[in-house]
Amino acid sequence: MSIKKRLLLSYIAMTIIPIVLFVLIATTLVSAFYKGMAGKDGGKGMPAFWETANQHRDLIAGVKFMTQTDPDRFTDSEFLKTTDEQLNRLHTGLVVLKNNQVSFTSPFVSNLHLNTEIQELQTSQTRERWGKSRYSIEKYTITYSDGTTGTVYLLSDLKSFFNEARKFFPLLLLSLLLVIGLTNGFLTFLVSRSFIKPLYTLKHAAEQIKEGNLKQEVELNRKDEIGELGASFEEMRIRLNESIHLQLEYEENRKQLISNISHDLKTPITGIKACVQGIQEGIADTAIKQEKYINMIAKKAEDMDHLIEELMLYSKLDLNRLPFHLEPIDLHLFLQDCVEELRLDPRMEEINLTFIVETDKPVPILGDREKLRRVMMNIIGNSLKYMNKVQKEIRVELFDDKTKATVHIRDNGPGIKSGVLSHIFDRFYRADPSRNTETGGSGLGLAIVKQIVEGQGGSVWAESQLGEGTSIYFTLPKTNNEGEQE
Repeated sequence: MSIKKRLLLSYIAMTIIPIVLFVLIATTLVSAFYKGMAGKDGGKGMPAFWETANQHRDLIAGVKFMTQTDPDRFTDSEFLKTTDEQLNRLHTGLVVLKNNQVSFTSPFVSNLHLNTEIQELQTSQTRERWGKSRYSIEKYTITYSDGTTGTVYLLSDLKSFFNEARKFFPLLLLSLLLVIGLTNGFLTFLVSRSFIKPLYTLKHAAEQIKEGNLKQEVELNRKDEIGELGASFEEMRIRLNESIHLQLEYEENRKQLISNISHDLKTPITGIKACVQGIQEGIADTAIKQEKYINMIAKKAEDMDHLIEELMLYSKLDLNRLPFHLEPIDLHLFLQDCVEELRLDPRMEEINLTFIVETDKPVPILGDREKLRRVMMNIIGNSLKYMNKVQKEIRVELFDDKTKATVHIRDNGPGIKSGVLSHIFDRFYRADPSRNTETGGSGLGLAIVKQIVEGQGGSVWAESQLGEGTSIYFTLPKTNNEGEQE
């Protein structure tokens, strides 16, 4: 449920619940304060109150009707006595004046000691007035059959009603305030708790991240806006954790890179220093030995130059600072030219190099000729280093799919263990743990291959079996007739 809908429901509940509770409390209070107002046979509570009010109104209406239709009845003592008894049960008394003289006074009025009030009634010209705040007075003027005038007064004692009202209304007001306060407070607590609790969870997670602990998961299990915030926060934590781990891996790789560079540079430098020292100390005392030492120095210097060149190339590729000069290429003709060029290489004299393609049609790609040639030379050069068979073979195959072209280069060398096969494209990686450099190489050849192929939108992988040889595959996306990659 969204926060907007939750707040709307809470506002509705804050309105409806207090009204319902207030009605229930008011009904209970009326039942408690006015339960006996209908007399012995009356009901209790609010029904009794209304019943009493209705009886009082009907009886007064009957008296008024008699004053208008049959005023002589107010000279009948039996009638006055019966009417007065009925009025007394409703806390009302009857007073009748004839020629400004009291002709009948209700015992109810006499018991209230209202002599002064009765005297005032004789001089009062008002039809209706209030006495000492607790009495209600009804006045009716009548004319007897003999022509004399008179007045009928109905005095109602409101003491019981007022006494209860003094307690009832303050309690009613207090209950209203209490209901509103408790209801709004409770609902506010519930709604705010549903907001504050997840916010504290997010705060705790933020503090954990600040302290460097990125393993504290954020699980709010909500489907509102705060839940979306928690999901975004959790995604941020995961990405930050991955970023830090990746940064640590980069740092470790950097240290490993420096260590590998130091090792690979130190080996030829050590050889050069040994040769120079041999010449300086006269160990190379003949022209033949001196020439041999000089050739060794030249070879080590060439190895260092090749290593530095490979390292600079890899660094530029890794930092995306070496641009690719992409152009439309027929991969079929390109590979055919590469194979013909390799066959002229002196290192390929004892190698049976074959090129197999399943179609004579052009295989259009968008690539960098120079860097693709580097890919072919590095892969085949890597195969040449480890050839140990009498009959040495290297086979180049081209497979043409709808959206990509796949190049397969296979040798029949010693093969690579499956446990290290996934690492051969890592920089400075050699399958030989001793890092023997007798076979030459910088350890960057296949790493450069991976960077070049992936830089042109392709992929590269290897398959191998011990004793049977190794296969290197790389793919490149094809282009359509307009030269755009598919």
